[in-house]
Amino acid sequence: MTNMRVLIADDDPIIRLDLKQMLENLGYEVVAEVPDGQQAVSAAREHKPDVCILDVKMPVMDGIEAVSIITEEAIAPTILLTAYSDRELVDRAKEAGVFAYLVKPFKPSDLPPAIEVARSRFEQNQYLNKEVGSLQEKLEARKLIDRAKGILMDEQKLSESEAYRRIQQQSMNLRKTMKEVAEAIILAKSV
Repeated sequence: MTNMRVLIADDDPIIRLDLKQMLENLGYEVVAEVPDGQQAVSAAREHKPDVCILDVKMPVMDGIEAVSIITEEAIAPTILLTAYSDRELVDRAKEAGVFAYLVKPFKPSDLPPAIEVARSRFEQNQYLNKEVGSLQEKLEARKLIDRAKGILMDEQKLSESEAYRRIQQQSMNLRKTMKEVAEAIILAKSV
Protein backbone atom coordinates (compact mmCIF):
# COMPACT_ATOMS: atom_id res chain seq x y z
CA MET A 1 0.00 0.00 0.00
CA THR A 2 1.31 3.42 -0.89
CA ASN A 3 1.65 5.87 1.95
CA MET A 4 -1.35 7.96 0.89
CA ARG A 5 -1.88 11.17 2.87
CA VAL A 6 -5.37 11.64 4.37
CA LEU A 7 -7.21 14.54 5.98
CA ILE A 8 -9.99 13.73 8.46
CA ALA A 9 -12.81 16.11 9.42
CA ASP A 10 -15.41 15.10 12.02
CA ASP A 11 -16.84 17.06 14.93
CA ASP A 12 -16.75 13.98 17.19
CA PRO A 13 -13.23 13.57 18.63
CA ILE A 14 -13.82 9.86 19.35
CA ILE A 15 -14.78 9.16 15.74
CA ARG A 16 -11.74 11.15 14.54
CA LEU A 17 -9.48 9.07 16.78
CA ASP A 18 -11.08 5.76 15.68
CA LEU A 19 -10.86 6.77 12.02
CA LYS A 20 -7.24 7.87 12.42
CA GLN A 21 -6.31 4.53 14.03
CA MET A 22 -8.14 2.58 11.30
CA LEU A 23 -6.39 4.52 8.56
CA GLU A 24 -2.94 4.23 10.14
CA ASN A 25 -3.44 0.50 10.68
CA LEU A 26 -4.24 0.25 6.97
CA GLY A 27 -0.99 2.06 6.07
CA TYR A 28 -2.34 5.55 5.41
CA GLU A 29 -0.75 8.71 6.82
CA VAL A 30 -3.19 11.09 8.53
CA VAL A 31 -1.86 14.60 7.85
CA ALA A 32 -4.63 16.56 9.57
CA GLU A 33 -7.61 16.04 11.88
CA VAL A 34 -10.12 18.86 12.21
CA PRO A 35 -13.52 19.32 13.91
CA ASP A 36 -15.43 21.33 11.26
CA GLY A 37 -15.78 22.00 7.54
CA GLN A 38 -14.13 25.40 7.57
CA GLN A 39 -11.00 23.99 9.19
CA ALA A 40 -11.15 21.09 6.72
CA VAL A 41 -10.95 23.51 3.79
CA SER A 42 -8.04 25.39 5.39
CA ALA A 43 -6.18 22.18 6.25
CA ALA A 44 -6.76 20.79 2.74
CA ARG A 45 -5.30 23.96 1.22
CA GLU A 46 -2.32 23.80 3.57
CA HIS A 47 -1.52 20.06 3.55
CA LYS A 48 -2.64 19.11 0.00
CA PRO A 49 -3.69 15.59 1.08
CA ASP A 50 -4.20 12.74 -1.37
CA VAL A 51 -7.77 12.32 -0.09
CA CYS A 52 -10.11 14.08 2.36
CA ILE A 53 -12.61 12.18 4.52
CA LEU A 54 -15.32 14.44 5.95
CA ASP A 55 -18.36 13.95 8.12
CA VAL A 56 -21.52 15.54 6.71
CA LYS A 57 -22.96 17.13 9.86
CA MET A 58 -20.36 19.47 11.37
CA PRO A 59 -20.49 22.92 12.96
CA VAL A 60 -19.36 26.18 11.30
CA MET A 61 -19.48 24.67 7.79
CA ASP A 62 -20.99 21.29 7.01
CA GLY A 63 -19.09 18.59 5.16
CA ILE A 64 -20.98 19.08 1.90
CA GLU A 65 -20.13 22.79 1.74
CA ALA A 66 -16.49 21.94 2.47
CA VAL A 67 -16.52 19.25 -0.24
CA SER A 68 -17.87 21.78 -2.71
CA ILE A 69 -14.96 24.17 -2.04
CA ILE A 70 -12.29 21.45 -1.98
CA THR A 71 -13.65 20.05 -5.26
CA GLU A 72 -13.95 23.46 -6.91
CA GLU A 73 -10.32 24.22 -6.05
CA ALA A 74 -9.31 20.71 -7.23
CA ILE A 75 -7.31 20.11 -4.05
CA ALA A 76 -8.12 16.43 -3.49
CA PRO A 77 -10.87 13.86 -3.86
CA THR A 78 -13.37 13.81 -1.04
CA ILE A 79 -15.20 11.02 0.74
CA LEU A 80 -18.23 11.79 2.90
CA LEU A 81 -18.90 9.82 6.08
CA THR A 82 -22.35 10.02 7.52
CA ALA A 83 -24.91 8.25 9.64
CA TYR A 84 -27.55 9.55 7.25
CA SER A 85 -28.38 8.08 3.87
CA ASP A 86 -31.49 10.03 2.87
CA ARG A 87 -31.97 10.96 -0.79
CA GLU A 88 -31.62 14.74 -0.30
CA LEU A 89 -28.24 14.35 1.39
CA VAL A 90 -26.97 11.99 -1.31
CA ASP A 91 -28.15 14.44 -4.02
CA ARG A 92 -26.43 17.37 -2.30
CA ALA A 93 -23.25 15.30 -1.98
CA LYS A 94 -23.31 14.44 -5.70
CA GLU A 95 -23.83 18.10 -6.65
CA ALA A 96 -20.90 19.11 -4.43
CA GLY A 97 -18.61 16.70 -6.31
CA VAL A 98 -18.00 14.04 -3.68
CA PHE A 99 -16.08 11.02 -4.95
CA ALA A 100 -17.38 8.44 -2.44
CA TYR A 101 -20.03 8.18 0.27
CA LEU A 102 -19.71 5.86 3.28
CA VAL A 103 -22.56 5.32 5.73
CA LYS A 104 -21.68 4.81 9.41
CA PRO A 105 -21.04 2.39 10.92
CA PHE A 106 -18.47 1.13 8.45
CA LYS A 107 -15.75 -1.48 8.74
CA PRO A 108 -12.04 -0.73 8.32
CA SER A 109 -12.11 -2.89 5.18
CA ASP A 110 -14.60 -0.41 3.62
CA LEU A 111 -12.00 2.37 3.61
CA PRO A 112 -9.31 1.23 1.13
CA PRO A 113 -11.69 0.60 -1.80
CA ALA A 114 -13.43 3.95 -1.23
CA ILE A 115 -10.09 5.76 -0.98
CA GLU A 116 -8.55 4.05 -4.01
CA VAL A 117 -11.63 4.61 -6.20
CA ALA A 118 -11.95 8.24 -5.09
CA ARG A 119 -8.28 8.92 -5.84
CA SER A 120 -8.47 7.20 -9.22
CA ARG A 121 -11.62 9.09 -10.25
CA PHE A 122 -10.05 12.36 -9.11
CA GLU A 123 -6.96 11.73 -11.25
CA GLN A 124 -9.18 10.86 -14.23
CA ASN A 125 -11.09 14.11 -13.73
CA GLN A 126 -7.85 16.09 -13.53
CA TYR A 127 -6.68 14.52 -16.79
CA LEU A 128 -10.01 15.15 -18.53
CA ASN A 129 -10.08 18.77 -17.35
CA LYS A 130 -6.60 19.25 -18.84
CA GLU A 131 -7.72 17.65 -22.10
CA VAL A 132 -10.81 19.86 -22.27
CA GLY A 133 -8.65 22.94 -21.69
CA SER A 134 -6.27 21.84 -24.42
CA LEU A 135 -9.12 21.17 -26.84
CA GLN A 136 -10.71 24.55 -26.10
CA GLU A 137 -7.35 26.21 -26.75
CA LYS A 138 -6.98 24.35 -30.05
CA LEU A 139 -10.51 25.27 -31.10
CA GLU A 140 -9.88 28.93 -30.29
CA ALA A 141 -6.64 28.85 -32.31
CA ARG A 142 -8.46 27.14 -35.20
CA LYS A 143 -11.14 29.87 -35.22
CA LEU A 144 -8.51 32.64 -35.26
CA ILE A 145 -6.54 30.94 -38.05
CA ASP A 146 -9.72 30.55 -40.11
CA ARG A 147 -10.55 34.23 -39.60
CA ALA A 148 -7.03 35.27 -40.58
CA LYS A 149 -7.20 33.01 -43.66
CA GLY A 150 -10.43 34.77 -44.65
CA ILE A 151 -8.76 38.16 -44.35
CA LEU A 152 -5.78 37.06 -46.47
CA MET A 153 -8.08 35.46 -49.05
CA ASP A 154 -10.10 38.69 -49.36
CA GLU A 155 -7.23 41.17 -49.30
CA GLN A 156 -4.64 39.27 -51.30
CA LYS A 157 -6.95 37.13 -53.46
CA LEU A 158 -5.40 33.90 -52.22
CA SER A 159 -6.93 30.42 -52.19
CA GLU A 160 -7.67 28.91 -48.79
CA SER A 161 -4.63 26.62 -48.97
CA GLU A 162 -2.38 29.53 -50.03
CA ALA A 163 -3.64 31.67 -47.15
CA TYR A 164 -3.04 28.80 -44.73
CA ARG A 165 0.44 28.26 -46.15
CA ARG A 166 1.22 31.99 -45.78
CA ILE A 167 0.22 31.90 -42.08
CA GLN A 168 2.24 28.73 -41.60
CA GLN A 169 5.29 30.30 -43.31
CA GLN A 170 5.04 33.46 -41.19
CA SER A 171 4.78 31.30 -38.10
CA MET A 172 8.05 29.54 -38.94
CA ASN A 173 9.86 32.73 -40.02
CA LEU A 174 8.86 34.68 -36.91
CA ARG A 175 9.16 31.70 -34.56
CA LYS A 176 5.64 32.32 -33.33
CA THR A 177 2.63 30.05 -33.15
CA MET A 178 0.14 30.10 -35.98
CA LYS A 179 -2.37 31.46 -33.48
CA GLU A 180 -0.11 34.43 -32.72
CA VAL A 181 0.36 35.14 -36.44
CA ALA A 182 -3.40 34.89 -36.98
CA GLU A 183 -4.02 37.31 -34.10
CA ALA A 184 -1.56 39.77 -35.66
CA ILE A 185 -3.30 39.55 -39.05
CA ILE A 186 -6.70 40.12 -37.41
CA LEU A 187 -5.33 43.01 -35.36
CA ALA A 188 -3.75 44.64 -38.43
CA LYS A 189 -7.08 44.37 -40.27
CA SER A 190 -9.00 46.01 -37.43
CA VAL A 191 -6.64 49.04 -37.27
